[in-house]
Amino acid sequence: MKKKVLSVLLCAGLAVSMLAGCGSDKNAGSGSDAADTADAGDMDYVKEKGTLVVGITNFEPMDYKDENGEWVGFDAELSTAFAEALGVDVEFVEIDWDNKILELEGRTIDCVWNGMTLTPEVTSAMECSDAYLENAQVVVVPSDKADQYQDEDSLADLSFAAEAGSAGEEELEARGLNVTPVTAQADALMEVAAGTSDAAVIDLLMAAAMIGEGTSYSDLTYTVHLNSEEYGVGFRKGSDLAAELNEFLAKCYEDGTIRELAGEYGVQAALIAE
Repeated sequence: MKKKVLSVLLCAGLAVSMLAGCGSDKNAGSGSDAADTADAGDMDYVKEKGTLVVGITNFEPMDYKDENGEWVGFDAELSTAFAEALGVDVEFVEIDWDNKILELEGRTIDCVWNGMTLTPEVTSAMECSDAYLENAQVVVVPSDKADQYQDEDSLADLSFAAEAGSAGEEELEARGLNVTPVTAQADALMEVAAGTSDAAVIDLLMAAAMIGEGTSYSDLTYTVHLNSEEYGVGFRKGSDLAAELNEFLAKCYEDGTIRELAGEYGVQAALIAE
């Protein structure tokens, strides 16, 4: 983990200088309890408690555990660097994706940073950052049946698995297709591998990392792209951390940190056009 985090230190250092002035200008309520501090401004609230709590799921290559049980991944490293720029620690909390808005509003987490698609539901309920990666929802099927499912018309009679509350579930429901919600995208893949669902819809980035030759799901492949979408980070509505993160992400794109991380985790195709 230490080696990987080092790849974002330059970006974090730039952001520290950017944040220095903000950190010294505390709101009047910063000496009160945590709830009052949060009302005054999320940045003060997070700095007061000394920890940025990041809501995630097990979603390779964005957030997943290494052989030592440590959270790693593209988003894990980027959020760690942002926390360092704020001068606080990072804490990862695995959440039920379907309850992400409730977790955020209940202040059990400070942000949702886990390859989150900027859907209308998300942007209306959260203070979201600018998009930092592009993505798509793709149909996953057994490789030996892939030639049967090359367009949307061919999907009508399939039974699908998709993560509850995900963009994939939303795309399937919008088309009136038969979908069974599961806890995580990895579970959707397991359903297809076990034959209990005909197909799954997951993020393209996850599909590229987890299925096909050399993976645990070598007999699965992806075919139809149902949409194109963008990833963002969600904070509590009205949070001042969203604007702070936008500046941080812009610096990371400018200095090449995001491109370096994208190469490390195989998400180059998802980079926003520069």
